Amino acid sequence: MLNALVTHLAAEGETKNPILPETYDLVWSGLFFLIILFVVWKVALPRFTKMLDERSAAIEGNIAKADEAQKQAEAALEEYTRQLAEARTEAGAIRETAREDGKKIVAEAKETAAAEAARTTAAAHAQIEAERQTAFVSLRNEVGGLALDLAGGVVGETLSDDARATAVVDRFLADLEASEAAK
Repeated sequence: MLNALVTHLAAEGETKNPILPETYDLVWSGLFFLIILFVVWKVALPRFTKMLDERSAAIEGNIAKADEAQKQAEAALEEYTRQLAEARTEAGAIRETAREDGKKIVAEAKETAAAEAARTTAAAHAQIEAERQTAFVSLRNEVGGLALDLAGGVVGETLSDDARATAVVDRFLADLEASEAAK
């Protein structure tokens, strides 16, 4: 089609290039291009630059915030690790103290039990001794009474005088104890 147009124009005798526009079109187009270029340069480009600067500042601010948050997280992790180590150390110390306290409590309980056993044993010995003394006195009185009756039957007189009877009983028991000691 372009060939047909070129051939047609050449036949009419015009020597003008069909690809190039007319001069007035070039001038007006250039003028409007310069006006649009001036408006873009003075109005749109500063706004666009301002918007890009704001975005750049926001991105840099977010990066700085992220770095700060990461530093804080690392510091918190270090603090947590330190506190965990302190807690483990403290737990070990508490365990050791509890073991020592348990040993002390067991030792105190053994001492208390031993003291209680000794006190109970001493009380039992005292009670046994008191009962032995009571039985000894009772037996002595019964043996004395029997000895008086027997002595009265052998001697043929009644030993009703208490002082005399006591003297006879004491002499009899002394003789009896002396004969047991001699064996």
